[in-house]
Amino acid sequence: MANPNKFNVIVVGQNGRLQYEAALFVASFRAANPKFKGRLFVAEPQPGPKWSGNPKIGDSEVRALLDRLKAEILPFESTHFGESYPYGNKIEALQALPKGEPFVFFDTDTLVLDDLAQVPFDFDRPSASLKVEGTWPQLELYGPGYTEIWKSLYDRFGLDFESSLDPTQPDEYWRRYLYFNAGFFYYKCPHAFGDRFLHYALEIRDNPPDELVCQVMTPWLDQVALPLVIHSFGGGRDTLEPGWLDGTTTCHYRLLPLLYARESQRVIDVLEEVSEPNWIKKVLKGYEPMRRMIYQGKGQKARALFDQANLPRKEQAIRNRLKREKLWLR
Repeated sequence: MANPNKFNVIVVGQNGRLQYEAALFVASFRAANPKFKGRLFVAEPQPGPKWSGNPKIGDSEVRALLDRLKAEILPFESTHFGESYPYGNKIEALQALPKGEPFVFFDTDTLVLDDLAQVPFDFDRPSASLKVEGTWPQLELYGPGYTEIWKSLYDRFGLDFESSLDPTQPDEYWRRYLYFNAGFFYYKCPHAFGDRFLHYALEIRDNPPDELVCQVMTPWLDQVALPLVIHSFGGGRDTLEPGWLDGTTTCHYRLLPLLYARESQRVIDVLEEVSEPNWIKKVLKGYEPMRRMIYQGKGQKARALFDQANLPRKEQAIRNRLKREKLWLR
């Protein structure tokens, strides 16, 4: 199934930072996708035993803005994760989406730059973000290597390990093994994808193979399960042409200081254009990092610290400089 005329888009919004990121995502999405034929959802976890407080979107002006931008707030229950592992929201929210309708999930810290209908999704063959570093597994001296660790997971779920490998990469180098950032992913049915994502994640969390005994699973659990899910459905690293998502169509900026420090001028222009209307500005200013970075000039000060054509090789160096200049706002 190539890109159909109609698919749904989902982000997760909840009280705190994510509600404002969701508002900015939706504003940028509507600006870039005026003729979008699908439905735009902001999934919202509901209060329950997995939360010590109320995780629902708490700012009434954010809710009004989402309504004005025709984003549907989609309630879902946190049955397995919740406050102890909020990254699990993206797993549990999938069950609340319309069954059998193609979907694309995005993290809220994403800016939409162009029309998503142009992206050549093949919803029969899922994929996810390759804007990723080798964060997991972390190898221990005398412990199992990448091959042993990853193969134990493929074996646990009856998946073919060899076909997941990138033979152009050397053995025991992290890029040889299927690994994604969960900043976006997609498939033809959210229920099928979500069921398997949940099953794999819970099995890894509650009954991990012996080879994972030294591995830290927080916050990486979703990114450990995700490549297994994608591979199980016949997807992989090459099923979406590069350059669209995390490229010309979307930007997964993660935090506003990093956006200003390292992204292209086009991303800055889109950010400042979509956040400029007064009815959007008055909502986003309710979140201090957005108020200071976008509207009080701190973002441009952060940008001036770096040569975007010659950035430090490691993100930590960017973070450290921003912190020294008191521009690390989150």
